[in-house]
Amino acid sequence: MARVELQGLVKDYGAVRVVHGIDLDIADGEFCVFVGPSGCGKSTLLRMIAGLEEISGGDLLIGGTRVNDQRASERGLAMVFQTYALYPHMSVRQNLAFGLENIRMPKDEIARRVGEAARMLQLEPYLERRPKALSGGQRQRVAIGRAVVREPRVFLFDEPLSNLDAELRVTMRGEIAALHRRIGNTMIYVTHDQVEAMTMADKIVVLRDGRIEQVGSPIDLYNRPANRFVAGFIGSPRMNFIPCTVVEADGAGAVVEDATGRAISVAVDGRGLNPGNKVDLGVRPEHLRPGTDPESGAENGIAVSVGNIEQLGGESYLYCSAADGREVTVHMPGQTGIRRGDTVMLAIRPEFCHLFRASDGVAQQRLHVGEAAGQAL
Repeated sequence: MARVELQGLVKDYGAVRVVHGIDLDIADGEFCVFVGPSGCGKSTLLRMIAGLEEISGGDLLIGGTRVNDQRASERGLAMVFQTYALYPHMSVRQNLAFGLENIRMPKDEIARRVGEAARMLQLEPYLERRPKALSGGQRQRVAIGRAVVREPRVFLFDEPLSNLDAELRVTMRGEIAALHRRIGNTMIYVTHDQVEAMTMADKIVVLRDGRIEQVGSPIDLYNRPANRFVAGFIGSPRMNFIPCTVVEADGAGAVVEDATGRAISVAVDGRGLNPGNKVDLGVRPEHLRPGTDPESGAENGIAVSVGNIEQLGGESYLYCSAADGREVTVHMPGQTGIRRGDTVMLAIRPEFCHLFRASDGVAQQRLHVGEAAGQAL
């Protein structure tokens, strides 16, 4: 196990800079996930840590030692790629042992490591099979097993589940998380899927255009996004954003108006906001509820027209349009009697709202942060 420190890490391709001075500390034994849209630099950053991309500037420390000039094989890391990259003519046992045989490890030690990895990853029944006789999930477990047998200080995962179907991805997420709990090694995982990030990570690093937007635990990023980009990226379905104008604001909260002039109270620290400022009101789909009676909170809400409905039995999704034509998504538990074309009021609880300054997208500080964001409205 090892601590990984990135100090002003830079990557240039000729005159084009793709990673802009990344500073990051990944603790010993931490499961850290790099997440962001395609082209944000997350895989490039992982490959720089692995030694597969040259570092253009800054320092990379693993276990307190600067490794910028070390070859990949000298860094004590193991990487699992998006493609399984298994040797098709070899059995599972041979695939697991191949890397250890190349470094002339004693046969009894190879057998011990292969046996332990096979038990850990439930591969014992398949040790004599070749990759073509395995399912996608089994092949990915073999690829992970090849990393496990090396007993590395740090595991690196580069979108390892993107080739699997939805059901297998859920299963493999659980298996990788369980593997981390068992062995406790530092793990760095790259994905564009924020659901993977939310369900697996101790720490999430949100990247955009080669820069860090925010670092924190999954719940921290969900409850307290630093800016509109993070708020829109973390959470599924994505957060709703409603253009508003500030009516009044102080340290105890704020009141804003939507395009129809309807006042909405928001529990944020309104210091720094002035009447007339343009802001984006952010509210997650699961924090909106259709309702018309005062107890539902509909007096603090917005009017929308329902355009489409997805009823999944245990939950429902409403896809609506606000007065300015902006789409608003509602995620409800259970089933609903609302129909397409209905006009409904969506109740908004002030403590579940976010405000983002329209000028720079930066979030105002939320109040009442001790309240569980997932509790029923």
